[in-house]
Amino acid sequence: MTTDNGFWATRRLVLQGAGLVALAGFGNIAFEAAPAQAAVSDKYPAKAFTLKGDDTAIKALYGKTVEVSDKVSLDAPEIAENGAVVPISATTTLPNVTSISFMVSENPNALAAYYRIPEGTMPEVANRLKMAKTTKVTAIVEAGGKLYSATKEVKVTIGGCGG
Repeated sequence: MTTDNGFWATRRLVLQGAGLVALAGFGNIAFEAAPAQAAVSDKYPAKAFTLKGDDTAIKALYGKTVEVSDKVSLDAPEIAENGAVVPISATTTLPNVTSISFMVSENPNALAAYYRIPEGTMPEVANRLKMAKTTKVTAIVEAGGKLYSATKEVKVTIGGCGG
């Protein structure tokens, strides 16, 4: 059996050259800075993640009141056998969504997850949360400068936050 070392050497040179041409081409692309967003969404909401109680966390995170909406869909199990891994998801049909967050009322820290939704992105998020005990889970959607929510109670049989 013979090997054609010339073929492989030529192939390697062609691939290296193609890679260099591709990299050199990126130098001609002008990148545009993203438009500035409101000052509230530019910072990581560290304080909101440390607060107890939904209302306190919502006030720190958004500074607005929430209204219940049938246009926000929260998918969570009725019974979570293990509170360490509770799958949840939220979707909405509302236009101009800028963020989605999850609150778990009876957890040591109510704010469990916060997502910024870039313009043009489908407003749908999913996560696996830890839940200390049976409590309500709330999905909050910020759209058009207002807050909308959906809530569901999840029964936890084995706590995930040390319970």
